[in-house]
Amino acid sequence: MRAMVLEKQGERLRLKQVPRPEPGKGQVLIKIETCGVCRTDLHIVDGELESPKLPLILGHEIVGRVEKAGSGAKYFSIGTRVGVPWLAHACGRCRYCNRGLENLCENALFTGYTVDGGYAEYCVAFEDFIFEIPGGYASEKAAPLLCAGLIGYRSYKMAENAQRLGLYGFGASAHIICQVALHEGAKVFAFTRDGDNEKQEFARDLGAHWAGGSSTLPPEQLDAAIIFAPIGGLVPQSLKALDKGGTVVCAGIYMSDIPSFPYSLLWEERKIRSVANLTREDGRGFMKVASEVSIDLHTRAFPLEEANEALDALRNGRIKGAAVLVP
Repeated sequence: MRAMVLEKQGERLRLKQVPRPEPGKGQVLIKIETCGVCRTDLHIVDGELESPKLPLILGHEIVGRVEKAGSGAKYFSIGTRVGVPWLAHACGRCRYCNRGLENLCENALFTGYTVDGGYAEYCVAFEDFIFEIPGGYASEKAAPLLCAGLIGYRSYKMAENAQRLGLYGFGASAHIICQVALHEGAKVFAFTRDGDNEKQEFARDLGAHWAGGSSTLPPEQLDAAIIFAPIGGLVPQSLKALDKGGTVVCAGIYMSDIPSFPYSLLWEERKIRSVANLTREDGRGFMKVASEVSIDLHTRAFPLEEANEALDALRNGRIKGAAVLVP
């Protein structure tokens, strides 16, 4: 099969012919229809996330159809359209799994990081950790649901039913969660790079109450803020925008260093939380939401062999919504 392969961090991906994988015990073989391009992929390529499996096929927002079942795999019929997320497998035995925190599993595997992912024509996945894709979404549109949507949803739950919600970094995750929050009656405030009028207009078109640069304060104090941009300086900035008892949720797997800030910004029971990975419960919950809310997913498709161009466009802020690869 064709695959875009990372051989060394800091270098560009290479188009190669590699053996098609075979499903093992409890796994299925999936013929990939599309794979989202996530900022986490950039962190892996750029070396900000260390120790990936090398050589590596990136990609953890995979949508495709089950083509073959390994021994013991029985849940999905051949031809079923499924999605493969970041969490590829959890052991089910460690102290975190036993507490219902499989997202923190000591022996976890991660799609497109410690096991091969979806920048290819085929992949294998453990059937216990994949989800059937709701109807009503074309595969190209559904891909961002598998990480931008899932991680955004976990972050949104940590915002604790905020009625005034700030979203810092209006990319793939934020444009999904903006719509979910609006559906549930929240008022959304969108923050973009200063001067990015196109993204601000995009946020307003989706229904955001207000949109502005990330260095500015919103017209109302926020109950919660979710930071999707990997910029540590947004933590004290978002704390300035919070009302008493509010929460800042850091949604990324990587963030630059957080600068020091006065205790007064944190006082009055404001909180800072991080999000790590996802659980299958998150996946089931969000797929139910996606089946109930008609999420308008904005994507820009690239052929598989243009994965480097898609990563460059994401790195330079040239993607409105989400980028996806189509084999």
